[in-house]
Amino acid sequence: MSSTTSLQWDLTTIFSGGDATSGQFQEHVNKLEKSINDLSSDVNDGVLTSMSFSDYFLTFQRLTAEVQEASAFISCLLSDDTRDQEAKKWKMVTVQLGSRLKAMEADFEHFLASLEDEEWRELVQKPELDGLTFPMEERRERAKGKMDKQLEQLAESLSKDGYHGWNDMYSTLIGHIRVTVDGETLSVGQANTKLGSSDREEREKWSQALRKEWEKYEDVFAETLNHLGGFRLSLYEGRGWSDPLHEPLLINRMSEETLDRMWSAIEDVKPALVKFLERKKQMLGIEEMKMHDVSAPMGTTVSSETPFSTAIDQIERHFRKLSPIMADFARESAEKRWIEAEDRDFKGAGGFCTSFPISNQSRVFMTYNGTPSSVQTLAHELGHAYHQRAMGDMPYFSTRYSMSVAETASTLAEQLVADAAVQEAASEEERIALLDTKINRSAAFFMNIHARFLFEKRFYERRKTEWLSAGALKELMVEAQKEAYHDQLSEYDPYFWASKMHFFITRVPFYNFPYTFGYLFSLGILEHAKSAGSEFERAYIDLLKDTASMSVEDLSRKHLSKDLTDKQFWLDAAQPIVEDIEQFLKLTEA
Repeated sequence: MSSTTSLQWDLTTIFSGGDATSGQFQEHVNKLEKSINDLSSDVNDGVLTSMSFSDYFLTFQRLTAEVQEASAFISCLLSDDTRDQEAKKWKMVTVQLGSRLKAMEADFEHFLASLEDEEWRELVQKPELDGLTFPMEERRERAKGKMDKQLEQLAESLSKDGYHGWNDMYSTLIGHIRVTVDGETLSVGQANTKLGSSDREEREKWSQALRKEWEKYEDVFAETLNHLGGFRLSLYEGRGWSDPLHEPLLINRMSEETLDRMWSAIEDVKPALVKFLERKKQMLGIEEMKMHDVSAPMGTTVSSETPFSTAIDQIERHFRKLSPIMADFARESAEKRWIEAEDRDFKGAGGFCTSFPISNQSRVFMTYNGTPSSVQTLAHELGHAYHQRAMGDMPYFSTRYSMSVAETASTLAEQLVADAAVQEAASEEERIALLDTKINRSAAFFMNIHARFLFEKRFYERRKTEWLSAGALKELMVEAQKEAYHDQLSEYDPYFWASKMHFFITRVPFYNFPYTFGYLFSLGILEHAKSAGSEFERAYIDLLKDTASMSVEDLSRKHLSKDLTDKQFWLDAAQPIVEDIEQFLKLTEA
């Protein structure tokens, strides 16, 4: 592909005009509101029965998909330009519509929970509900562990301003913060990219500048996090849930035993990562390692920055070794301009992939800078998009996979590109740099994300009985980081709880351990691919299709014949990481 490959996405194929003033978009939302009103009236006026349920539920599914279409569009606009006031106005409308559907969901859950076993069996046999048994059964079981229907509806109604509003306020504030160093002023997202500089002095300057901004707003961020935690815990108390992990494990369709075995295996692997950090400290020529040094590039570099169009070519080529269908999809995404990668001011921070179930399209958002890490991030987000494409012919409620398996396709795609880059390195120096990038990802999943998990778990335990000040949150964060990093650093990041958006996301509690699960699970799938040969591509698509239709334990048993509650599975999955570290240590002995 030519070097003129666009770094800006095209949203006009979703709604004509491509912005919140689009007449087609506004008509979509207005019709959606009327349809929700009609469904709400029908459900409230009559009593749900086995005869009427199918029509109501299928309409509910369609409207939920249409809300996702509108919400994803607005999210793209606000990520594209955090100043977009028209999009902010319509975001509130879509949030309210989503909340109304969420409240209505209690009616369907209550009905399913009220069915006798024989009635339930008859219901799931209806041909029009084919493919929806698991999401219906999940709702049925979920309802048995919740409050009365009216209380659940009230909680959802109050949450749009009292709960999700705090998340919105955090995002708005982050979008307005500007960080200045030596006369250069950047957004938070742009400033964070400076922490990946090979110049330690530059990393230090931007790290300190960012810390000053977090310090300036620490009380606001602390109040926001406390309110979010307090709301969530009050809801849990009403439902009779004493363990803050109950909901995230439920959402991720995972047992606590699986989670414990995973972290236990990771602890066994961490000594190898400690050796990596010690060697990296030597190579950086520093006596003490700070948080911003962990993932910093060493003196070794790749030959040059990779243009965006070249990155697409490389990703396509590496995907093709495992899956020609996935490779074709990556090319299609670039050609149809489904990727926003431009580096500019007033963009949102981070990267994501979002789906448009009505249009059967996806959009990838990131800020591309040409580094190996950036290429891998692009592959990661395209992996998400491919996962959604694989499920495109399924009922919408059977495509709503949990975050744990959502990260599987993305991390597998990223790993493919990272592995290939190391194998094709032009020199030993470049191979060292690429191994460094690759192992840094492992350190992030095993240490950084572990620290997030430990912090959040302890935060919720303490929040049950006390309000945590900014000072207390900083202490809790440093304590978690010291434990997760085996106390290998001389300086930690006390404001990580304030700077990391994941702690403030309201729809998904504990937005951390699923990343590590997906990373290791994807490595397990890659190991499986080695023995599956040409059969793998079809088997992989079948696995992706099942990701929203069973627990992660059942998914692994069905498609990999592996037991996720067996620690050995996780140790085997982590073995390539240990081998990467051994190769890195051998290459850098001198």
